[in-house]
Amino acid sequence: MQGDAVGLTAARPVGGARRPRRGLGAAAMTAFGLLLVAGCQSPATTAQVAGAVQKQLPQAKIAVEPAPSVMGVRPDATVKVTATQGKLTSVVVTDSADAALPGTLSADGAAWTAGAKLRLDTHYWVRATAVDAHGLKTDEVTVFSTIKPKSLLTTSISPLSGQTVGVGMPIVVRLSDPVQNRAEVERGLTVTTSRPIEGSWRWISDDEVHFRPRVYWPAYTTVTLKVALAGIDAGKGVWGTKDRTVHFTVGASMVSIVDVNRLHMRVYRNGKLARNVPVTTGKAGFLTRNGIKVVSEKHVLKVMDASTIGISKGSPEYYRLEVPYALRVSNSGEFVHAAPWSVASQGGVRVSHGCVGMSMANAIWLFRQTHIGDVVQVTGSSRRLEPGNGWTDWNVPWSTWLEGSAV
Repeated sequence: MQGDAVGLTAARPVGGARRPRRGLGAAAMTAFGLLLVAGCQSPATTAQVAGAVQKQLPQAKIAVEPAPSVMGVRPDATVKVTATQGKLTSVVVTDSADAALPGTLSADGAAWTAGAKLRLDTHYWVRATAVDAHGLKTDEVTVFSTIKPKSLLTTSISPLSGQTVGVGMPIVVRLSDPVQNRAEVERGLTVTTSRPIEGSWRWISDDEVHFRPRVYWPAYTTVTLKVALAGIDAGKGVWGTKDRTVHFTVGASMVSIVDVNRLHMRVYRNGKLARNVPVTTGKAGFLTRNGIKVVSEKHVLKVMDASTIGISKGSPEYYRLEVPYALRVSNSGEFVHAAPWSVASQGGVRVSHGCVGMSMANAIWLFRQTHIGDVVQVTGSSRRLEPGNGWTDWNVPWSTWLEGSAV
């Protein structure tokens, strides 16, 4: 060892102690010194010094997905943080409002995965820490941002949550923007029921979709509609932003069948004939439309003005009446209502402008029994109900209805 010591002394420059080179860290100097002391038989090599220095630095590496500083990330993108040569000890992802994104860390600490969709038009900061086998820490901070949509997709739904409806009530979802990716939106709409049914969605247009069972809803069924559209790409820059849930109940089965030839209406409650009502229906030129209709409005008193159906005030057919106990069954103005002025004609002559009229007593009874969504089926008329003139879903054969689904 003496020869080595002399060599070290001779290597120092005259004028004082040896100074380390600039940029060589304390850990490197320590490692270098250890190698000199340990290397009694041969000088330390550059590779040995580098290896010793490397052992003093954190070995864990952190990778973040989406990549740092990426803009325009989809809200349904996977957010994942992984560690190699070590394990994660902390991952925190927060948005612009400092709200934390939930996630799960794997048992081995190798990966953290977000458990929720991202918000639109939002910056996210990822802060992660990992440790290597020697307990040395590595920290990583990155940021990314999500898509800024052209428009936000919202919904208007019938029936409303908490309502009790009739067995013919379709679920109607109206959308704030036309939908290009129908299948994506439809997959976000889930219907569950307390009684088993077979049902399906059908697109009425790009901004309206209906759900109905194959046959009328079972009476006294509870129905839940879950709308999960947050983060859904509807197409053309339109994105869903909110989820919602609607609960409603189906009441007693009320199905009224109007025979325009015999001029009576048979009302069935829960499958049993509850009342046979004499009625009048549309006269020549104003025939009541044939088909299955659904009650969409209830009015204790409804002002009916013939000008709304194209009859001018100068026409002998013009009328303006206050009509009691009126149940709307079409968008074009057909109602089932009390018509005390035509009692003498009810059951014998067609005198209305398309509505189904009955006595005050029968109208009051029916009004009190009826929910929005109850069924009124008109038979025997040569005038057909037009598609979309009210909730006309039950006039579509089931096989055809299924073809209107996007999934």
